[in-house]
Amino acid sequence: MSEPDPVAAARADGRTTLTEAEGKRLLASAGVGTTTFRVCADADAAVDAAAAVGFPVVAKVSSPAVTHKSDWADGAGVVVGLDSPGAVREAAERILDAAAERGIPAAVLIEEAVPLDRGTEVIVGGVRDPSFGPVVLTGLGGVFTEIFEDTSHRIAPIDRAEARSAIEDLRAAPLLRGARGRDPADVDALAAAVVAVGDLVTDHPIAELDVNPLLATPDGVVALDALVVLEDA
Repeated sequence: MSEPDPVAAARADGRTTLTEAEGKRLLASAGVGTTTFRVCADADAAVDAAAAVGFPVVAKVSSPAVTHKSDWADGAGVVVGLDSPGAVREAAERILDAAAERGIPAAVLIEEAVPLDRGTEVIVGGVRDPSFGPVVLTGLGGVFTEIFEDTSHRIAPIDRAEARSAIEDLRAAPLLRGARGRDPADVDALAAAVVAVGDLVTDHPIAELDVNPLLATPDGVVALDALVVLEDA
């Protein structure tokens, strides 16, 4: 059975913000690799999901009402390095209790824990600019996004050559090429992800799409988080 269209599902619910799971499904539909994850309604399901995904795992709040998960509920929104059923249960219960206290609908997203040292954290995003229309950006991601502000922009849609050019414009490009003994990232896969994000913003009523971080590794790319905000209906 195929997954429902995430944008259509949000529209049907009267929402402009997709959950992380919906955002990742949208990315996967465009060919961008994501983490393995499951969305769970309660702590028991979260424990079962962790066993299926494989320890260690990450637990996150899954709710369209929460866009910045790491800052939510005094850090309850993202819990990393969970390596036992008991740790998963505790994290899930904390998430659900915090959501209940705030009166918001929420579930728990359980996903595989991907070591960040496997690659370079990149941000790939898109916006619908009032003057230029769809714009796609790429840059150094993770905690470094706001520190270094190392990004390049292109009017979407773009092709693979333009995406490569945008990547090469970054001051961080040598990191992706394997500076100081690092294994080089699969820049072709990264360029394909940049093209895909540009196409998504072009083809859907998306006001903002942020994939941060997108981990660029020697074996490809994997979206560790995704935020999608739709235009008002």
